Amino acid sequence: QVKLVQSGGGLVQAGASLRVSCAASGRTFGSYFMGWFRQAPGKEREFVAAINWSTSRIAYADSVKGRFTISRDDAKNTMYLQMNSLKPEDTAIYYCAGNNYRSAYDVGGYNYWGQGTQVTVSS
Repeated sequence: QVKLVQSGGGLVQAGASLRVSCAASGRTFGSYFMGWFRQAPGKEREFVAAINWSTSRIAYADSVKGRFTISRDDAKNTMYLQMNSLKPEDTAIYYCAGNNYRSAYDVGGYNYWGQGTQVTVSS
């Protein structure tokens, strides 16, 4: 069983930066993706970024490319999402997710989810 615990997030003005973290516990094996998704009010959960824990392959949504950076710390078994140049349209609840063994983008393929972290960007 894998447990994901998130931290970070908050309220910032447009143009500012935030970092959200996702600490994982439990044993996992193989090549799988861990990712970040977000869900704004009235909208479906959407892919933001993902990293393959075995190959370090990274994928980003077009809407965040060049502004967001996904990374990991193996020693802490923690994944991060550094968000720069934030825009009001980035406002959402951000969720970390693991372990998808097939696709970085498929929300249905992720077996574990963090509790969610609110990120609010004011204009």
